[in-house]
Amino acid sequence: MEVLRLLYHFLKLWCMLLKQFFSNFMVNHIEIRLENIALRSQLMREMEKQKLSHSPKRKQNMVFKQLWVILSKVLPNWKDLLFKVKPETVIGWHRTAFKIHWRRKSKKMGRPSISNETIELIKKLHKENPSLSPEKLHEQIKLRGVIHTPAPNTVAKYMKAMPDKPKPPSEKQKQSWKTFIKNHLSVTWAVDFFTIPTFNFNILHVLVIVHHKTRRIVHFNVTTNPDAEWVVQQFRYATPYGEVPKYLIHDNDPLFRSNKFQRFLKISGIQSKRTAYKSPWQNAYTERAIGTLKRECTDHIIPFNERHIHDLLHDYILNYYNSNRTHQGLDGQTPIPTPTHLPVNVEDIKLKATPVMNGLYHTYKRIA
Repeated sequence: MEVLRLLYHFLKLWCMLLKQFFSNFMVNHIEIRLENIALRSQLMREMEKQKLSHSPKRKQNMVFKQLWVILSKVLPNWKDLLFKVKPETVIGWHRTAFKIHWRRKSKKMGRPSISNETIELIKKLHKENPSLSPEKLHEQIKLRGVIHTPAPNTVAKYMKAMPDKPKPPSEKQKQSWKTFIKNHLSVTWAVDFFTIPTFNFNILHVLVIVHHKTRRIVHFNVTTNPDAEWVVQQFRYATPYGEVPKYLIHDNDPLFRSNKFQRFLKISGIQSKRTAYKSPWQNAYTERAIGTLKRECTDHIIPFNERHIHDLLHDYILNYYNSNRTHQGLDGQTPIPTPTHLPVNVEDIKLKATPVMNGLYHTYKRIA
């Protein structure tokens, strides 16, 4: 029995080794074929360019772009194989493909739009005959032999007086809001969303909560389908042990205006301060923080999924933005104060660098 047991374990070990060998062989074989395709595609483009050297400079064709967008997702060392274009160009191709996809997906549906001449005719008839109903104006236009006469509902839409453009805020209004912000910096938070497209053209929503006085990002999270319950839960995470602000600034997003979220703020003792319509300047600190997150973090990558972008933002915010990135509004200081050091000559200073986001940024610590 002992001999059979040893023989069984021996055969099991050999089966595992053979399985691992063939698995690695197949993976390496596929990667080699993909690398071959990557190099051949660039070589063929170079040969085509040599044949057409007398013609004006040509752009990369669509097939070449799509091929490299796919290769950038399946080959771990795709950047090392590029010699015709830069990696940033390939990422730009993917973003362009997303814009085209979203533009097609957002194509307007329903009734076809009417011409500007028809709109002007409706306005002219309504101005000259203000007592006529939309049905009567529709009949008047139809009697004149106009092809594709707009329906009465469409006529009623353009009969209404065009709304005036919103007036810009007066200097008094600006100063009143700025004075409020300045007087309550230490007890005010602000919140907002921004979106990120993924490799599969899905949309991820990122919630960001910022402390006004320190510019510190108090909390963030990522989701595909935000709702009022999810937003309330994020504020529970951001306000443990009753550590709540006195004021919360937010825009007119339906999630922030929902009864559930407003009820939570009231129970927590937080006063909601909603910004005016189309006035992002009233939530300037959060808009600035989101702009920084986009420029310095999310614009450099194409996330695969929710977990991917969450890990990257967590690394950037926790290890760089809050603790090491300086702000002009803080007189060159960081949101989380850094320890002060004694003055020293530059030739005597020694710094230890720690990479953040795989080396995209570095933090520095002074050592003896």
